[in-house]
Amino acid sequence: MTEHPTSFERPGGADPADPRGALLHTSTPSRPSGGAGLPAQARTGEPPPAPGTSTSRAKGKDPAGTPVKPDTAGGSEHSQPSAAEPDAHRPRPSPDGIPAQPGVGEVSDAAAKERRTGQGLPPGGPMPMRRDGDRLRFVGAATRRIARGIDLDEIVMGLCRATVPTFSDAILVYLRDPLPVGDERPTGPVVLRLRRTDRIPEERDTENGFMPAIQPEQPSELSAVTAELCEVRPGGALNEVLRGVRPVFADSPAARAALPELLGEGGELIVPAGQRAILAPLRGRRRVIGAALFLRRPERMAFEADDLLVAAQLATHSALGIDKAVLYGREAYIADELQRTMLPETLPRPTGVRLASRYLPAAETARVGGDWYDAIPLPGSRVALVVGDVMGHSMTSAAIMGQLRTTAQTLAGLDLPPQEVLHHLDEQAQRLGTDRMATCLYAVYDPVSHRITIANAGHPPPVLLHLGGRAEVLRVPPGAPIGVGGVDFEAVELDAPAGATLLLYTDGLVESRLRDVWTGIEQLREKLAAVAQLTGPDHPPPLEALCDEVLDMLGPGDRDDDIALLAARFDGIAPSDVAYWFLDPEDSAPGQARRLARRALARWGMEDMSDSVELLVSEVVTNAVRYASRPVTLRLLRTDVLRCEVGDDVPQLPRLRQARATDEGGRGLYLVNRLARRWGATRLSTGKVVWFELNRN
Repeated sequence: MTEHPTSFERPGGADPADPRGALLHTSTPSRPSGGAGLPAQARTGEPPPAPGTSTSRAKGKDPAGTPVKPDTAGGSEHSQPSAAEPDAHRPRPSPDGIPAQPGVGEVSDAAAKERRTGQGLPPGGPMPMRRDGDRLRFVGAATRRIARGIDLDEIVMGLCRATVPTFSDAILVYLRDPLPVGDERPTGPVVLRLRRTDRIPEERDTENGFMPAIQPEQPSELSAVTAELCEVRPGGALNEVLRGVRPVFADSPAARAALPELLGEGGELIVPAGQRAILAPLRGRRRVIGAALFLRRPERMAFEADDLLVAAQLATHSALGIDKAVLYGREAYIADELQRTMLPETLPRPTGVRLASRYLPAAETARVGGDWYDAIPLPGSRVALVVGDVMGHSMTSAAIMGQLRTTAQTLAGLDLPPQEVLHHLDEQAQRLGTDRMATCLYAVYDPVSHRITIANAGHPPPVLLHLGGRAEVLRVPPGAPIGVGGVDFEAVELDAPAGATLLLYTDGLVESRLRDVWTGIEQLREKLAAVAQLTGPDHPPPLEALCDEVLDMLGPGDRDDDIALLAARFDGIAPSDVAYWFLDPEDSAPGQARRLARRALARWGMEDMSDSVELLVSEVVTNAVRYASRPVTLRLLRTDVLRCEVGDDVPQLPRLRQARATDEGGRGLYLVNRLARRWGATRLSTGKVVWFELNRN
């Protein structure tokens, strides 16, 4: 790169005649005789350079041989202007645009063409940078490249790729560890971590590194010869440089004292002599968040004062971009955590049904939305299947979704009918705001009766895949969306045969800019039927694979909205595995319950469990008949566990308490808690159900 010396360059600069491809760090070359070094810039009042220093200037020509206007002040073209020439301080470009490096003898036309076009330079070497125009264009292109990055690594990589090799031969980027976020004030010492290095590889170095040939025992990678962590000591030299904010040359006294602290022991060996290294602090909006070290090889022209401004621009844009990337990363993390907590981490394993689910956000940059799904176990081995969609993809939509999901869970715990659940959800949405709109589908599956009850609030209808491979779109009254208010919801009861699969989904799966919702539903039905044909008429497709196949129907332009998907495989409970009785609320009811339970266990070949079952059934039935006014129900279910359910018409739920030594009762639930695998009590619209489970021997 051909550049003119400025006032801060030293006479002992690099010899431009040195061969290219030299190592980054070499001993400081001595100034050769004949005036081939970089002369100091002429100052006001000093005599012009001797005529022998540049023949072309003595003849009034530029290095390319084009005549130029003689200097009226009597000095050289780069001497300081006089007071009578207010615009003389601006460089006067030659017609070719690239002034020649002053040296001994004439500059040939071939050499001038090489400086202008870069022809003849070593492969991979930097192109010459002109003084003003090239610097402005470079800064514009580099800042655009840095600004394209979204996350931290993209921004740091953009800085490295934009500066190497155009501006420097190598760069080291240090960032604070951990990076502060927003207005938070980190505690503890300031620690810088080497985030990334980049450099021009040496052709003769197979390890893509550049270290002095006189030190072959040292590692070749920049990151291997510099400290990975650096603690900025309060009051130290590095701290003072970072507080100064402005870039400094590495040969300045402040930088010479700060570099060993930054690079570690021996790390300063990679820094070439002279003004061929710039240390630039990276300052974000409120604090310094790191530092960048720009390096040039000894055979390349040294940095100039204008290069400090370039480094400052690069450091400022990079630091602001890093600040924004950290804030974006924190917001994305909060959004992900919010979405994760709003959706169920794991699905329950209710009796007689298997479940699988999927959730896809609308885009990677907007990972929150209002879609949700849920599976809620209900009394009597039933399960509630819920899928809903709140309008929008923002944090507000996710927050409203969380409130509606919590409300639905609470209403399900009260064992309300599906239409009543949607009615209360509609009231809750109106309390949240006048513009809080959502769609929802609520279904209750009973594995004993093999029936499903569904109510809909403006949601796409579910699809039922039968065991033989026939896919059916269920005819469910559409209803009005939640939040409209004053609308009655209707529920329908349908058959749910064993082996069938119910698919609940949000409109993001079937509707996009390229297709309407009913076209998408038909495509979904055809997709389910095609997948079922692969497994044959007697074997339903695996749930997880079925969900993946359904999502594969999405095309490149079909991801306009969030997608929530819930698949339920109905296994049901065979009638031979169910025993059901009504008991009058009398004192003889506990004894009758023990006898009935013993007979059922004998029929199922589970006599070894009789003692435990009779004891627990007797205690639960005793508590029920003590307060009940209507017949008590007793049901035994044989699945992978033995489940016992006792129902009565008293809504108050029993509570486990520690009985005192003088109490005659109060120990029934204590025995249930100690002997049962699980137990619980659920309030119904007509009373309550107390249940317990025992592992099958």
